[in-house]
Amino acid sequence: MKVISLTSEGLTKPEAASAMAIGFFDGVHLGHQQVIKQAKMIAEDNQLKTAVMTFNPHPKEVLANDKGAVSYLTSMQEKEAIFKALGVDILYVVSFDIALAKLSPSIFVDRFIADLNVKHLICGFDFSYGHMGRGNIHTLVDDSQDRFSVTIVEKFSERNEKVSSTRIRRMLKDGNVKEAKNLLTRPLRTNGKVVHGHKRGRTIGYPTANIEVEPQQALPRTGVYYVTAEIDGEVIHGMANLGYNPTFEDELLDVKLEVHFLDYKADLYGKSLAIAWHQFIRPELKFSGVDPLIDQIRQDEIEIRQLY
Repeated sequence: MKVISLTSEGLTKPEAASAMAIGFFDGVHLGHQQVIKQAKMIAEDNQLKTAVMTFNPHPKEVLANDKGAVSYLTSMQEKEAIFKALGVDILYVVSFDIALAKLSPSIFVDRFIADLNVKHLICGFDFSYGHMGRGNIHTLVDDSQDRFSVTIVEKFSERNEKVSSTRIRRMLKDGNVKEAKNLLTRPLRTNGKVVHGHKRGRTIGYPTANIEVEPQQALPRTGVYYVTAEIDGEVIHGMANLGYNPTFEDELLDVKLEVHFLDYKADLYGKSLAIAWHQFIRPELKFSGVDPLIDQIRQDEIEIRQLY
């Protein structure tokens, strides 16, 4: 897969003729995959390359002028890997900034569709483009000026509800990582680095890897979860606590992610890990002391071991 970075100026030299899916595609969930699969099918039927256009960062992050305004279901790196696995030939990553946001719909179409040698554009029913989002599926045909054809992919539903990034975020807020996994077609993954903590876990028989989570990642609600991580090519099972450590901390302001990996003892300090969330076990609780905490952790371990 060829990855091409673009600015608001567009591309000086056109690429190979393509059928292109366009959208932000946060999460690359089931709904997004319908758009991309449609692009691939049209490309194969017409001897075209399969292309995807996405944007970075999210438009809301730029227009809200707040770096913390958006949390992402997938990092740009993870999105690239998913697009490649879906059979995409060309990935355009457009840098979203104020200059891009000010482009009129017609100029956007000229620079980012027609000038890229796109012969067929595939988008979702709610796609918008250009300044203030004034361009939409109804203006696309006029803006195309017969330079490319357009296919609109209708709403994709599961259990009579639209599959969307918003719906998945709602599931995460409820701790429902298992259902989120079904809509994403893979577990939610959280990237971070193992750093030194208070080392309390090892004193109670449950040493934990303290994960310094990379910023702007969507996280589930606080609680205890069954998770996995791939370490040196091997999938390791674990139990994660996401929360504020109320048994030990009274005024912890930021949520912490700690993972006890089962049947694994190697030193992880300094390693970068991707934590995959599989199932919510229970809410985070405040215990009266260390002994009841240990008893509960043992019960959590028993329950998690039954899940794999």
